[in-house]
Amino acid sequence: MKDGKYVILAIDDDDDVLYSLRMVLENNGYAMIEAESAEEGVKQYKKHQPDFMLVDLMMESIDAGKNFVKELKLLGNKAPTYMLSSVGDALSSSIDYTELGLDGVFQKPIDTQVLLTTLKKRLKGS
Repeated sequence: MKDGKYVILAIDDDDDVLYSLRMVLENNGYAMIEAESAEEGVKQYKKHQPDFMLVDLMMESIDAGKNFVKELKLLGNKAPTYMLSSVGDALSSSIDYTELGLDGVFQKPIDTQVLLTTLKKRLKGS
């Protein structure tokens, strides 16, 4: 938490996605930290210890999102981590995202109500 607000780390190489996430999150009482690459995401994670993370599946390289999640595991991450994906539901049915160390997958474009409901549920009591 920062200044009484939960901190959400959003990692995506699309500025429009980051902008829309920032608008939704900040307008609903959350603080957002952003990164445009998996490497920058790891730096931001270490610096801010976010309460929740959203990470794009495919960024600068095809496995960037998955590699980021693996790195988090090595760092002992306990914060809920959700993948952002344009293949969303198809991804959920083709692989077990929990094996990747993820707590779930959000389909792009993100349904803001689903995101806010998930945040409230996952951050309650943390």
